[in-house]
Amino acid sequence: MNLPPRKLLVFLSFFFFLECLILPTTLAGNLKFDFPSFTLRNLTLLGDSYLRNGVVGLTRELGVPSSSSGSVICNTPITFFDPETNITASFSTRFSFSINNINPNSYGDGLTFFLSPDNQTLGSPGGYLGLVNSSQLTKNKFVAVEIDTRLDSHFDDPNEHHVGLDIDSLNSIKTADPTLRGIDLKSGNLITAWIDYKNDQKNLNVSMSYSSFKPAKPILSVKIDLSSYLKEFMYVGFSASTEGSTELHLIEDWSFQTFGFRPARPRFHPHNVSDNSVTVTPVIPVSNSTNKHHNNLGLGLVIAGPAFFCIVFVVFGWVSVKKWKETKTDKSFKPELLTGPREFSYKELKSATKGFHSSRILGHGAFGTVYKAFFLGSGTISAVKRSKHTHEGKTEFLAELSIIASLRHKNLVQLQGWCAEKGELLLVYEFMPNGSLDEVLYQEPEQGMLLKWSQRYNIAMGTASVLTYLHQECEQQVIHRDIKTSNILLDGNFNPRLGDFGLARLMEHDKSPVSTLTAGTMGYLAPEYLQFGKATEKTDVFSYGVVILEVACGRRPIEKEPNSQKMVNLVDWVWGLYSEGKLIEAADKRLNGEFKEEEMRKLLLVGLSCANPDCMERPLMRRVLQILNGEAELLVVPKMKPCLTFSCSIPLSLEEIVSDSEEQTTASPLYELKIA
Repeated sequence: MNLPPRKLLVFLSFFFFLECLILPTTLAGNLKFDFPSFTLRNLTLLGDSYLRNGVVGLTRELGVPSSSSGSVICNTPITFFDPETNITASFSTRFSFSINNINPNSYGDGLTFFLSPDNQTLGSPGGYLGLVNSSQLTKNKFVAVEIDTRLDSHFDDPNEHHVGLDIDSLNSIKTADPTLRGIDLKSGNLITAWIDYKNDQKNLNVSMSYSSFKPAKPILSVKIDLSSYLKEFMYVGFSASTEGSTELHLIEDWSFQTFGFRPARPRFHPHNVSDNSVTVTPVIPVSNSTNKHHNNLGLGLVIAGPAFFCIVFVVFGWVSVKKWKETKTDKSFKPELLTGPREFSYKELKSATKGFHSSRILGHGAFGTVYKAFFLGSGTISAVKRSKHTHEGKTEFLAELSIIASLRHKNLVQLQGWCAEKGELLLVYEFMPNGSLDEVLYQEPEQGMLLKWSQRYNIAMGTASVLTYLHQECEQQVIHRDIKTSNILLDGNFNPRLGDFGLARLMEHDKSPVSTLTAGTMGYLAPEYLQFGKATEKTDVFSYGVVILEVACGRRPIEKEPNSQKMVNLVDWVWGLYSEGKLIEAADKRLNGEFKEEEMRKLLLVGLSCANPDCMERPLMRRVLQILNGEAELLVVPKMKPCLTFSCSIPLSLEEIVSDSEEQTTASPLYELKIA
C-alpha cells in the first residue's frame, strides 16, 4: 500500500488511537497449511533427502543397494500447547506417499511422520528410520507414526509390513498390519494417509487408502494422551531410511492443521478482563460534592486530553515520516530480498561485532570480510559477512542471499539473516567453531589439531554429497564456481559445510550455462574455464578433485618445492607418482601411515579422475559419492595425464598463480597454454 505522507500520517494516527483503546490478545491460534506440491521455500531438507519436480525423496535414489537416511521438516514452528489457557491442540494431517523398489528382494526400512521440538531431527540409516541415532537412542524426542517395511527384532517389530505409534522410541506403543485393509505398503502405488489426534477424546487414528477418500475405519487406533509430549512449539516432518536396499520413499503432497484453541478476543481498557468474560462495573450513587469534584476533573481532562493527543500526534507523525523516508530510500533494494531469513538491524550487528573491530575478524572472502558476532541477548555466536554497498557488492550480495536462502542440506552453511542499512550489506551465518578446512589442514601438529584420516574421508564424502545436491538434486541447478578449502568450513564435529556463494550462479537443469566473468581461485580452475570462461558442473568437479587431493596429500594446489623456486602443481605431482606406481607415497606424511590404504588409494584416484584436463572424462558428483560410499566401482584413470593444447590470453603471472587473492592483475600477452 503506497500512501502520500499526509494520508499516511492520518492513517497511522487513527490506527494509533485505536491501539490505545483495544489491545489484541496473545493467545495461541490454530494453524493450517496445504502443500499440493513442494518447494524449498517452506522446507528444510536434511541428510540424503532431496526435492525433484515438486516431490520430496527421503532416501538416495540409486541403482545399487545403499544405506541412507534423510528427513524433511516444515520450517514453521507450530503451537501445540497454550500455557495461558493450558490447552493442548488437536491435530490432523493428510499426505500421499509411495514406497517403491527396483529390486523386490531388498526392501527396507520405511518412513515416518513425526512431531519434534527440534528442527534438525535426523537419525541413522537402517532400522532407525532416519529418526533415532544409533549411538544415542534417547537423544531425539518425538511423537511419530512409523510406516515400516522391514522386521527389526531390536525394536520388537511384529512383521515386515506394519504401521505403529512411536513416542521417543522405535519400540511402538501399538502396531497394525495395513494388509488386513487391503493396503500393500511395498506396492509402489500412491497411498494417501490420514493421521488424526483429538485431545478431548485422547485418541489417535491412522487411516490409509489408494484413493483420496478417507475410509470410515482407521487401520490403527490408539487411546493415548499426548498432552505431556506436545510442547508449546513443535516441528512437523517426515523421515526415512534404508540399509543395503534400493527402497525409495517419496512424499507427493501434504496438508496439516491444528485445532482446539480458543479464538482470541480483544481486551478493552480500562477493564482487565479474561478471555471468556467482560466485567461490567455497576452504577453507584455518589454525593454532590463528589460529582463536583468529578466535574472539575472532567473539565481538566477535556482541556488536557486534546493537548496530550496533539503532542502524541506530532511525535508519532515525525517518527512515521522518518520511517517512510527510510522505506522509500531502500524501496529499490528490499523488495529483491527474500522473506525467509531474519532481517537484523545494523545497530544489533555492530554491537555484536564490537563495532566491526579488527579483533573480531575471522577471515576475508571474495566479496567481504567475515566477523565473529556475540549476541548477548540470546547468548549465541554467529559469523557476519560484511561488504560495501557498491553495485558489484549488491549484485553478489543478492546472489548469495537468494541462493543460500532457498537451499537446505546438512553440508551447507546455514544462513540466519541479513541486513541492508547505512549503505552496507551484511549476511549472518551459522558460526563454524573449527574454522575453514585450509586453516585446519595446514596446521602443524604442535600448533593445533591434525585432522585424522577418518575426519578427512568424511570431509571428502560430505563435500561430494552437498555438490551432488547442488548439481543434480535441486529444483534449479547451482554451480558454485569457487570450490576450495577456504570455502569449506568445519562444524564442532569437523563435518564439512560449504559456504561463500557469492560467485554461484543459478541455472535451469539441462541448459548451457555461460559465464561472462572468469571467477574463482587459481589452482582450482579447470582448463576449459580458463580458456572459454564457461562455468559448468564439470568445472566444480575439477575444483573438488583438487580439494580432495589436498585433503589426502596435505599439500596446497600450487606451492614451491623445498629448497627451490620451482612451482609444483599438485595434480601433476600426484599423477607423476601414479604413473610410477607410487601413488600411496602421495599420502600426507604427517599422518605417519595412520590411514586405510584402500581408502587413501580410492581418494587419490577419485581426485585425479575429477581433475582430468578433459572435462568429458570427469565423473558426475553423484558417481563420485557412490564411489566413496563403496556403491560403485572406481573409474579407470590413465597412467599418463591427458594433454590438451589451446591458445588463450589470460592473466597467469607467477604472482597470480601462487596468490590466493581475488585482485585483478595485468593480463599477459597471447601465448600457448599446454595442459599436460
